[in-house]
Amino acid sequence: MTGTLINAGTVIIGSIAGVMLHSRFSKRFTEVAFQAIGLFTLFLGMIMAFKSAAYLIIVLSLISGSLIGEALNIEFWMEGKSKKLKKKLRSKNDKFSEGLITAFLLFCMGSLTILGAIEEGLGGKPNLLLTKSIMDGFAAMALSSALGIGVLFSVIPLLIYQGGLTLLTALVGNYFSEIYVNNLTSVGGILLLGLSIRILELKQVRVLNMLPALAIILLLTWIKNII
Repeated sequence: MTGTLINAGTVIIGSIAGVMLHSRFSKRFTEVAFQAIGLFTLFLGMIMAFKSAAYLIIVLSLISGSLIGEALNIEFWMEGKSKKLKKKLRSKNDKFSEGLITAFLLFCMGSLTILGAIEEGLGGKPNLLLTKSIMDGFAAMALSSALGIGVLFSVIPLLIYQGGLTLLTALVGNYFSEIYVNNLTSVGGILLLGLSIRILELKQVRVLNMLPALAIILLLTWIKNII
């Protein structure tokens, strides 16, 4: 968990620095920074999406995972929790929820999250997560300068998701072959593509409702391997 804790620390530091810069940025500069983040997310998602050629189980995972997430209404639940947190903090930032959700998805869907958690979970040094920590720190600064303090609170789901993946790997890491990592990375990349469309304000893709696809792809990969 050392890598995840350091990662959370850099996100906190980067977010605070970004919030301090936010007041010095005009709306024009904030918008162009946000567009740059969206384009980078699109680029990263495209790279990750092509990690696997198991198209059938990927599309099945995305469809079934999206239907499950829609039934559970994960995005509505997450936005509700975010709004309650915003109210408790008495924040006047109208992009608080958007900042929290966008930052969480960007920090947790990348291949370094998956590979880094597996590396540390298997007992190795958290080199990948340390690299990710530096990248996330700068990303948090850019995001919070555009979206405000909500980005800071993405550390809560980051700790749960990335830390949980590390602990899960420690328990069942011997079963995490390359095919599982590649398929999981591809689905994560496609979700990042959806996030980039949302960031660029092309369409409000309900990416959070698609998150169960990450669990479904592991299940379908396992089924495919034993058939």
